[in-house]
Amino acid sequence: STMFLVGLSGGIASGKSMVVAVLRELGCAVIDADVIAREVVQPHFKAYRQIVHYFGTEILLENGEINREALGNIIFSHPEKRQLLNSITHPEIQKEMLKQIWKYFVLGYRYVILDIPLLFETNRLTKFMKYTVLVYCDPPTQLSRLMKRNRLSQAEAEARIASQLPLDEKRKLASHVIDNSGDRESTRRQVLKLHARLEDSLDFLWARLVVGTVVAGLGGLVYLLLRRFIS
Repeated sequence: STMFLVGLSGGIASGKSMVVAVLRELGCAVIDADVIAREVVQPHFKAYRQIVHYFGTEILLENGEINREALGNIIFSHPEKRQLLNSITHPEIQKEMLKQIWKYFVLGYRYVILDIPLLFETNRLTKFMKYTVLVYCDPPTQLSRLMKRNRLSQAEAEARIASQLPLDEKRKLASHVIDNSGDRESTRRQVLKLHARLEDSLDFLWARLVVGTVVAGLGGLVYLLLRRFIS
């Protein structure tokens, strides 16, 4: 059995969710880092109990879930509490990602896609991926889609886009690019082509799969959690 890691990322309103949906339709193994970061702080997880213990019940919503905005305000005002939050959540995120990667390895998947929104911003995880894929769209299209999707003014949309690394910069860092500037069918054809290429790959990176993910977790995933958990 051979398996390797593929890092997938994009930008706000670039269409990464659509690409992921096509990959899932094809039966690909996709691990969503954003989903994991949110799952590990749900009430039935160990991290949830620790967060409530150290930060108090005032950070909870009426339904008992953690109020990310309230917690975010606390950790940004107190760096030491930010480190505390990281020390609580990071091990649980790392553990869950490793469990899922191992599951797909045992099942004999050719490759596993790690859907990481800030893959290129962290720049610490890319070295552990055999391939990196960017879901791209041209800047005018990105701006237009974001304004329409989130009902934002042009200034508001531009500010959100500016908070991320520009897609044109990410494009230079990716080994593969899915150009989502056109219609849905064009994007789908590109995803199918990429999938076929990855399925035919003979690369075998078992050691980097396990060891690399653990090492990467020490830095990149903490940063990822911090940025995504309070967004």
